Amino acid sequence: MIDESFTDDPYPTYELLRARRPVAKVRMGMSPPVWLVTGYEDVRAGLADSRLAKDATKLARILRRAAGLPEDAEEFDMGLDHHMLHSDGAEHTRLRKLVSKAFTGRAAALLRPRIEALAAELADAMAARLAAGARSVDLIEDYAFPLPTTVICEILGVPDDRRAEFGGWSRTMLSTAPPHEQLAAREAMGEYLDRLVARKVAHPGEDILSEILAPDENADRLTHAEATAMASLLLVAGHETTVNLIGSGALALLRNPEQLGRLRANPELLPGAVEEFLRLESPVTTATMRFTDEEVTIGGTTIPAGEIVLLAIGSANRDPGRFERPDELDIERSTRGSIAFGHGVHYCLGAALGRIEGEVAFRVLLDRFPHLTLAVDPGELRWHNSILLRGLVALPVTTDG
Repeated sequence: MIDESFTDDPYPTYELLRARRPVAKVRMGMSPPVWLVTGYEDVRAGLADSRLAKDATKLARILRRAAGLPEDAEEFDMGLDHHMLHSDGAEHTRLRKLVSKAFTGRAAALLRPRIEALAAELADAMAARLAAGARSVDLIEDYAFPLPTTVICEILGVPDDRRAEFGGWSRTMLSTAPPHEQLAAREAMGEYLDRLVARKVAHPGEDILSEILAPDENADRLTHAEATAMASLLLVAGHETTVNLIGSGALALLRNPEQLGRLRANPELLPGAVEEFLRLESPVTTATMRFTDEEVTIGGTTIPAGEIVLLAIGSANRDPGRFERPDELDIERSTRGSIAFGHGVHYCLGAALGRIEGEVAFRVLLDRFPHLTLAVDPGELRWHNSILLRGLVALPVTTDG
């Protein structure tokens, strides 16, 4: 049983599993038993193995059976999961093609000026509060969360007054909260997105959601249900991972003054530093659920068909067999081979945008706050209780100058 203490520091457990049971059947939180894969080579291979399937309908059936629930149990309703991340083969190819036109590297680069302006706004607001006498500000709530949330909501055309709600919904959906709480959050998000998609179809705008909803050159287009699920994926994935990247990366720098000083002195190292933050504290610590479509042998362990498999990206990116001194921050390290954004056909569609947001966020922080420090003891910090994500609940900071 992997309990809540695992959330605060999973790495000793990962180290033990890699050494003794790199493919182990475990229970994580309230989920049914799953097979957890922790070694780099096995995880990387698993991410590209078509025998580890992702079909949402089949996955829901397996989850219900594992939990001893009837086929139509609501606890594992997968309605919002019928998107490209939970599809296989030709269906995945079709869905990804319809969405990828809006998430090219060039499209992401065009967003840089807006991201820079937002980051500067948020940094100025934090500086003003500190100058007015605030003992500290929360780098998560005041900076890491609103930056990517505002960006993804703007490019998808979500109105200002609903953006804060998405954070609460997505955190609940991705947490180990009781099933009824997760279901309530999914329903609330689904109902809102259902209406949003209908509005965008009827009255297209200049936003990316409208572009995604338009038919392609072959007159193919997302159905209403597919569009609602895709909007959910883009909204959740479009901010949660970057929030975690900014928070975890800032903490790593503040706990390593020598590395922070080197980065301040050599800002050209920033793109590589972002890659190191992604490796050291992978924002998606465990890839989304897969299941064995047939009997599969991984790392010498045979897993029967119809079993849930979790690929521990956070463990793989700290495997000493792949990265030297993996538990240390080294902003000049070669992170070649890092799988923080996944690997294979499900490689993160928003990787280019996430990298730009991370680079801009840290550049602005370093420029605006030359004397940023932690406002609490590191031992007081808490991490979100999630199987999938690795991110801080809060990061109180202050400045000594």
